[in-house]
Formats: sequence, structure tokens, C-alpha cells
Amino acid sequence: MVRVTAANSPRLSLAALVAVKPGRRPRLIYRTLSRGRRGSRTGGGRKGFTEADYAALLDAAHSQLGGPIVLVWDNLNTHVSAAMAELIAARPWLTVFRLPPYAHELNPVEPVWAHLKRSLANLTKHTIGELTALVKTRLKRMQYRPGLLAGFLASTGLEFGPFL
Repeated sequence: MVRVTAANSPRLSLAALVAVKPGRRPRLIYRTLSRGRRGSRTGGGRKGFTEADYAALLDAAHSQLGGPIVLVWDNLNTHVSAAMAELIAARPWLTVFRLPPYAHELNPVEPVWAHLKRSLANLTKHTIGELTALVKTRLKRMQYRPGLLAGFLASTGLEFGPFL
């Protein structure tokens, strides 16, 4: 997850996963979430993605990919919460492995965020709507660059073969 802030303080939160299937091109699946000045849609609460938001992303990925998912996830507090554990348990098509703590270099989504942030450098957007549109455009461009996504996966040094 990454947060991008516009000049007038609303937040744009992003969550993504890089999907790989042997013999297929890598895919980037993402969701954006705009929050107001106080941090949420209703003026209080969590500033970023909730467990339900992550579950919706995983459900969308399952629908798009058409099969079981083996998810390699970092230890963000929302990812390891009791509520998330229940949501994971309710999805028999989902298997989750956790990255070691402080191992961001093993997470293939981290280079996605770095690439996105570099592409936004020195650009000024005046509204959260403009920023959201620009971020979505940049992420969509990444979706159509399988070589770039493969590079993000390769940068982890992990092998993405079939799980037995």
C-alpha cells in the first residue's frame, strides 16, 4: 500500500498485487481509495485500506485470474489482523504466506510504488480527482508493460514457480 497526498491534504491510498502464473505474462491488479481531510469517507477512522477493502481487492483478483491464489504478503497491521485472518479463512481459494518482517526488498509491489512515485515527481495536481486520474493512468500504463512487471518480480530474487 502507498499513500499519495494532494496539496489540499486529502489522501489517495493505493493497494496492488503483481500476479504471476507460469507460462503467462505478469499482471498488475490495483485499487485506489480516496479519503477526505480527516482520514476517511465519514470523517474518522482508518486513513488507508481496511480489511474489507483488501478482501475486495483479493476477490477481484480471484475473479480476474480465474483460479486459486497463493499470496505472498508483508506484515502490514491490516494484513495480520484477526479480522483479516477471518476474511482469509473464508476464502478456500486463497493461501497466504508472510514475508519476514522488514523485508521490503522481497515484495514485488515495492518497486511498483517506487516507479510510480518517480513518474509523479515534479508534477503538481490541484485536486484529489486530478491526482487520482494521473495515478490510475500511470498504473494502467504499467499493466501493459509485462517486461517492467517481470523486472519488478525479478528484483526480489525470489523464484516464482508452481507451488506444490
